Amino acid sequence: MKQLLLASAATSLLTIGAPALAADWPVAPPPAAYIPVFTWTSCYAGGHVGGRSARKEITDPVQLVQDRLLGFPATVGVTTVELLPTGYLIGGQFGCDYQAVGANWVIGFEGAVSGANIWNQRVVALPLGDSGDQALVTARTDFIASGTVRLGYASDRLLLYVKGGAAGASEKYSITGVFQAITNPTPFNFQGLDLRIGWTAGGGIEWAIWENWSVKIEYDFYDFGHKSVLMSDSNLSVSGPVDIKQTIQTVKLGLNFHMWSSFGD
Repeated sequence: MKQLLLASAATSLLTIGAPALAADWPVAPPPAAYIPVFTWTSCYAGGHVGGRSARKEITDPVQLVQDRLLGFPATVGVTTVELLPTGYLIGGQFGCDYQAVGANWVIGFEGAVSGANIWNQRVVALPLGDSGDQALVTARTDFIASGTVRLGYASDRLLLYVKGGAAGASEKYSITGVFQAITNPTPFNFQGLDLRIGWTAGGGIEWAIWENWSVKIEYDFYDFGHKSVLMSDSNLSVSGPVDIKQTIQTVKLGLNFHMWSSFGD
């Protein structure tokens, strides 16, 4: 009987004390929600708009016109015409970036193409013609392309970067007017096309604004050096070279869609 009473009392004590012990027992916190780490690792494609300015030095359009139309070398000295074309551009870009996990540095490559309307013209005197004879020199850039390596430093969704690589440009030139050599006024219309290769360097800021989208503003400098361009007048069946040196500067505002990134979420 004593054993039965003792067992019953022990059971009652355990029943009464269990809630208190449970209340004092440490409770494990719920698992934290998974927050993905933002990364610039992805391939992307997008578009851009902007403005460009250029500097072109054209040597020697005066000698070209006078010597070809006179039929013998008569021009003395060298004339260099400086043009400062300006205009707009619109185009697209594509590329891929890689950012190591836990690192801030981003490396990638980018290809870009732009249709452009960048032009300027200037009048130059023809001293061997009649008084007032002039040539109108016009230069136009209508296409620029580049392939560059991009190196950047990321702070979460903000990326500062520099870039550099190869570039190409398509250009058109004309030298037109009337040369009144001796007694015969002779209209002339020299035309030339140029596809040239050079280098480019620049930099910018890119910001991931929403899900897979980012915006950027970028400055680029292009140098295409010196090149001889053949100018031809098909009506007069004459042609000759001029030397052209040029550089171009651009500022672009771009929008990119990143295809394989962890934007959002």
